[in-house]
Amino acid sequence: MSREGKLAKNTFIIAIGTFLPKFASIITLPILTDCLTKKEMGTYDLITVLVSLVLPSATLQIHTAAFRFLIEVRHDPKEIKKIVTNILCFIIPISLLALFIMYFFLFGMEPIVRIYICLYFFADIAVNAIRQVCRGIDNNLDYSISAIISALGKVIFAVICVYWLKIGLLGTVISLFAASFVSFVFLFFKAKIYKYIDLKCLSKSTLKQMLNYSWPMVPNSMSAWIMRVSDRFVVTIFMGVAANAVYSVANKIPSMLNLVQNTFTLAWQENASVVSKDKDAGEYYSAMFKTMFDLMAGFFGVLIASTPVLFILLIKGDYSEAYNQIPILFFATFFFGMATFLGGIYVAYMKSKSVGVTTTIAAIINLVIDVATIHWIGLYAASISTLVSYVFLFIYRIIDVQKIIKIKYDVKHVILVVFIMVVESVLCFINNLPLNILNLIIGIILFFALNMGFVRTVTGKAKKMIKSRLGKSKE
Repeated sequence: MSREGKLAKNTFIIAIGTFLPKFASIITLPILTDCLTKKEMGTYDLITVLVSLVLPSATLQIHTAAFRFLIEVRHDPKEIKKIVTNILCFIIPISLLALFIMYFFLFGMEPIVRIYICLYFFADIAVNAIRQVCRGIDNNLDYSISAIISALGKVIFAVICVYWLKIGLLGTVISLFAASFVSFVFLFFKAKIYKYIDLKCLSKSTLKQMLNYSWPMVPNSMSAWIMRVSDRFVVTIFMGVAANAVYSVANKIPSMLNLVQNTFTLAWQENASVVSKDKDAGEYYSAMFKTMFDLMAGFFGVLIASTPVLFILLIKGDYSEAYNQIPILFFATFFFGMATFLGGIYVAYMKSKSVGVTTTIAAIINLVIDVATIHWIGLYAASISTLVSYVFLFIYRIIDVQKIIKIKYDVKHVILVVFIMVVESVLCFINNLPLNILNLIIGIILFFALNMGFVRTVTGKAKKMIKSRLGKSKE
């Protein structure tokens, strides 16, 4: 299969697994905003983002090594066993120790809530580790199915615990844990992960090699966490938990753009690593940069034009202050997606330290701007600091990555598309019905003008896969 065909196939499979989790969060959003108080909503948001800090710091990001190292040996069962065994035997005891300590740091909450938070974090760490194993051994289908199960679980358990049983914050944490646990059990047995666990394969040298690759990614994850989450803590400290709930809600619709970024990046990282040794790698990366840029810009156009309607449909309660933050956060999400794409090239060439350095600098910028301006401009400090840090991260990486391999891009094309995105953001901010209709027309035209070729490729691969599976089922 060609590189483009492989990318299209993986994009389609992973899209299924990334779309439903985002869709699930959209479905549960009206339930949470309606059934939880602002204080509970703000606390819930802090819990969900805190997991992205605990996971990398507790495990030294070794799950990232699972994906990258398994790509090199995916046809060697013995090496697969060695990598999987060493990763799981490292993650499990380290995670349990970290969560035992964390339990006592959550002293402000009820004991039962703290227990379920720790259980959720452990289940999330475990399922993410074996998902990376599945990606590494080219089992993207089970990866996506496990994500779907997790998504459906969150919806079902949220309806039961929050909407039906009315147990508030505790219900949200129980639903998160249950969804991750069910997803883990499915993937562990369906992908037969147990077959790759053999204590005889424990090896200090293998573990050391993987940790040498993964630990520089910890500052990257910590810094990325600071950029995503420090805003929440700064807002909570200076403006209160209720203000954090408003900011959290403001992020919900722009986070839908992350769906596009996550889908394409997960598929792209595998291709980037496999292609890194090819002679035409630079040309391929340049073509993929344009594809990613156009895809993100196209979805940006459609989503930001749909924001006035989505906000009314999805956001319940008194969160009108959140609307004006959304255009800024959309731009921040766009540049984060492009920076993440470039990070895939670092991963392909195992330049994990470069990932950490670039993200750390951006995180410092984000935190400094946030703290320095929040007294003057309130919630805008959080959204603007996020935007500035992500723009910096993108520009820094697009320059820095040229030291590894030359990436070509059309500056005029980039400027023109960004200008159209700015116009759409202004129209969204004004929020006037005739202008909203005009904005939607612009967004749809932009999407198809930029992405018609990619859409045809992906839908073509999807049709072939469906026909192939239907043919096999008839036999």
